[in-house]
Amino acid sequence: MDRTRQSNVLFVILDTVRKDRLEPYGYERATTPALSRFAAEATVFESAVAPAPWTLPVHASLFTGQYPSQHGADQGSPYLDGDTTLASVLSAAGYDTACYSSNAWITPYTGLTDGFDEQDSFFEVLPGDVLSGPLASAWQAVNDNDYLRELASKLVHLGAMAHAKLASGDGADSKTPSVIDRTKSFIDNSDSDEGWFAFVNLMDAHLPYYPPEEYREEFAPGVDPSEVCQNSKEYNSGARDIDDDEWEAIRGLYDAEIAHMDAELGRLFDWLRETGQWEDTTVVVAADHGELHGEHDLYGHEFALYDQLINVPLLIKHPDLEADRRDDLVELLDCYHTVLDTLDVDPKTVGMAGDSAGAVARDSTRSLLADEYRAFDGASDLDAGQQAILEGNDADDYAFVEYAQPVIELHHLEEKASDAGIDLPDDHRAYSRLRAARSTDAKYVRADRIPDEGYRLDEDPDEESPVDPADDDVVAATERALARFEDHVGGAWDDPSETDTDDVDALEEADEETRDRLRELGYLE
Repeated sequence: MDRTRQSNVLFVILDTVRKDRLEPYGYERATTPALSRFAAEATVFESAVAPAPWTLPVHASLFTGQYPSQHGADQGSPYLDGDTTLASVLSAAGYDTACYSSNAWITPYTGLTDGFDEQDSFFEVLPGDVLSGPLASAWQAVNDNDYLRELASKLVHLGAMAHAKLASGDGADSKTPSVIDRTKSFIDNSDSDEGWFAFVNLMDAHLPYYPPEEYREEFAPGVDPSEVCQNSKEYNSGARDIDDDEWEAIRGLYDAEIAHMDAELGRLFDWLRETGQWEDTTVVVAADHGELHGEHDLYGHEFALYDQLINVPLLIKHPDLEADRRDDLVELLDCYHTVLDTLDVDPKTVGMAGDSAGAVARDSTRSLLADEYRAFDGASDLDAGQQAILEGNDADDYAFVEYAQPVIELHHLEEKASDAGIDLPDDHRAYSRLRAARSTDAKYVRADRIPDEGYRLDEDPDEESPVDPADDDVVAATERALARFEDHVGGAWDDPSETDTDDVDALEEADEETRDRLRELGYLE
């Protein structure tokens, strides 16, 4: 079918937002009136799957159209290196591009802002040269050196530290209003004949939760944020218990943060309507991952691939999409191709200043707008997921998820456990790498230190009763799909020894300038 070409794309990520806490997905509390209004004119996807359970690899997938093991941006090497981004392609095609975020991972030092004509991460607490320039280059070089990996992990902690400083205490100041204001200013000043691409990440629903008072009083009346557990590692390490009343308070604060984001997003949507730009703008709203609040005895979004983390909200407004709901399986990395399809841009035909060989070609079988979506037998250059599906002998469709062994979360977990006199066993799930295949009916998770987990999602959506593939044909087919995917991305993660790290004190190898900056940031005494 002929595509209705749009001039502009607004892409919004609601960071760390579970879909079951949003009104368009059936939540009974009025957390998202603006999103509900938007959903009435958008396609609401019920089975959207994130390629990882945390920010960096998911955004890298959104910006490259690749799975995490293919683009390589993860905590072991926490930056995009050599991949041409969606923003780079669109900028070369003549679009004005901008990225505004309150997430410390979306910065020049991770490569995620490559190609954006304008960007701001709104982290005034960090010196400018942390995010770009000599220190960023030194940080990447250090991280690539096996003997300096410990130092690299310390620098990776910047994201967690920055958010904790900016979003803690009664006087916490959300950056979301500033993100929205800058986005409006960018759109207002855009003068490209082609149009604009604006990417926005709103961070409020990420721990710690310190919502503005008006929303706290509505959704968590009487709750003092400083009196509840705001550190997931304390709970996950076993150093801190949380009872039912405290979980209720935590969930109330989380709802309040979502309500605040919704109000600000509604302000942007209303402005686009009032200025006559709404009809010419495709709007994508998604979460990069969700959050666990005690389910499976976990808090936060680490150490697991349960559906509360990876089955994310996704809503798209486009003239060729019906205002309806879709139950079919989709993947967030499809958004890369969907945006290219929306603007009728192909990386292979765009004249770019540098080498564009790293850009993934536009693929209609991965565009959510296309009639041939997921008809992978028509794709010309198959990725690992497409190959795994085509090689199967059944008609089931699958999404694939990857989670390399964490660095930040593991470091903090071990610290909290040590402080509490707790010895974490070698087979603790925090040490595991995880991969999963998910269909609409089943999921299979492979791990290298803990038992694999299979689930019949159609019968057990909360994933409370693991199913052995030997006892269930649907789970067995899902495990086989995962095995095919693993073959195409370099084999299964099934040898725990591969994740062992050298315990050499790498700080001795750092130059004095880098050590001075680490002291300024609080990592060295």
